[in-house]
Amino acid sequence: MRDVTGTVTPPAPTTTLTAQDRCDRCGAQARVRVVLTSGDLLFCNHHAKAYEDKLKPAAVDWVDESASLDA
Repeated sequence: MRDVTGTVTPPAPTTTLTAQDRCDRCGAQARVRVVLTSGDLLFCNHHAKAYEDKLKPAAVDWVDESASLDA
């Protein structure tokens, strides 16, 4: 898919996060996937909140699956 600036936007991932997906900062279970034009970042809730203000404006998609936390 191309936007009006001619840059290629990757499609959003179709899979959900699994127990094997790990935070790129600390290794805890990932609950948020940040899709950027350069690739994806995975974060636990703590690190997603820490980087949200900086990354959200540049994100193609912000997939927050923290609502599905295991009880």
